[in-house]
Amino acid sequence: MLAKKYKSEVISINNPLEGIYTLEFKSLGRKFKYHPGQFLHLSIDDTYDGIGQWPDSRCFSMQSNPEEENIKITYAIKGRFTKKMKEMLGVGSEIWLKLPYGDLFTQAHNKNNTVFIAGGTGITPFLSLFTHESFSEYINPRIYLGFRSKGYNIYIPELEPVKAPVIFFYQNIDGVIDIQQIVKDNGIFSTYFISGPPAMIKSFKQTLMERGVPVKQILTDDWE
Repeated sequence: MLAKKYKSEVISINNPLEGIYTLEFKSLGRKFKYHPGQFLHLSIDDTYDGIGQWPDSRCFSMQSNPEEENIKITYAIKGRFTKKMKEMLGVGSEIWLKLPYGDLFTQAHNKNNTVFIAGGTGITPFLSLFTHESFSEYINPRIYLGFRSKGYNIYIPELEPVKAPVIFFYQNIDGVIDIQQIVKDNGIFSTYFISGPPAMIKSFKQTLMERGVPVKQILTDDWE
């Protein structure tokens, strides 16, 4: 699927926690087309006309699923670009999106006993799969999600319909996600998807390989 440019409008902004924002966009032209787990490039350059060289942009995982009319993303303010997004974007703002990118769930993988591990806003690409009809193809999936505290788990409404066991780790209560216990419980023959901060991805991938999980069975959302 080739990436295309979409002139889009911000139709809602939610600020559930300090420094965390969820934005919803509608296309002002063609219908958005993408697969679960893919990401987009977002530009806030108000001089771009949709024709010339693609301007400065940042990548964001798509939290919505492809059957939804609009696209939703959640981001934490980290660095110059996201600070500028907070300052510049309001309901009604027009921006440019370029998508789709990535092959997180379209890569060949075994859909039996698949393990999904996410930290913080790393859950967003997983939600695009969990809320999509294609998630029914996974047999006995298991989901492990880590957050700083229960207050940071703003995804409960989207997770409630998910037909799979979900285990939460709240850092202020349980500590960080226990990757050693996860591989012990699920074994080395499962496929592991990991999404979250780069340091977490690197550490968990190393642990899984050390425990004997083949590298081809460790799929990560680490485009950042």
